[in-house]
Amino acid sequence: MEKPKTSIFAKSWIQSLTGIIVIILVVGGALFYKSISSYVSVEDAIISSPVISIAPETPGTLDQVYVKEGDAVVKGQQLARVGAEILTAKVDGIIIFTNNTPGQVFNSSLAVIKMIDPNESRVLATIKENSGLSKIAIGNPVSFTVDAFGSKQYTGVVEEISPTANDTNIVFNISDKRAIQEFTIKVKYDVPSHKEFKNGMSAKIKVFYK
Repeated sequence: MEKPKTSIFAKSWIQSLTGIIVIILVVGGALFYKSISSYVSVEDAIISSPVISIAPETPGTLDQVYVKEGDAVVKGQQLARVGAEILTAKVDGIIIFTNNTPGQVFNSSLAVIKMIDPNESRVLATIKENSGLSKIAIGNPVSFTVDAFGSKQYTGVVEEISPTANDTNIVFNISDKRAIQEFTIKVKYDVPSHKEFKNGMSAKIKVFYK
């Protein structure tokens, strides 16, 4: 007896159904993997921008400072005059310190002004060597929260791990009296999308690994 032929419509419906099932399996697998992904939590983290110290190239007497703390400045903007030298901003940034004492003598090792470059902000996290440091690698995905914004989740990636231990107070492991060193993890994130972050804000991170 001849088998009934499958209509074109039926074939199309079966193919579509198969495609949907595949998509569900892929998405389900991804969600399952995400649910079992391991991570290292680090509570001690901050939003940090590099500090730029501005001092005269040659010794001179401070004549005038043209900016104040909190001012936003642009590259090339005049900031202060020391002797015959005009100090200018090397990058766009925000003034965080001014040593506004006209008449004081400054040299190349004494900053008249300090500023930060918010465009280079990163999340810096401090982790003890025995708290999962060995599982963290450059390129690992990161989720983090910023205390000022509650439980809202942000994302980033591990950009750098300090090659040497931090110069800080040594913590001892009670069980064997061995020193526990601490290291810094630098996390890169989409800075332009998070202008609300301020230098020095406290944060917490989770570094995911396979």
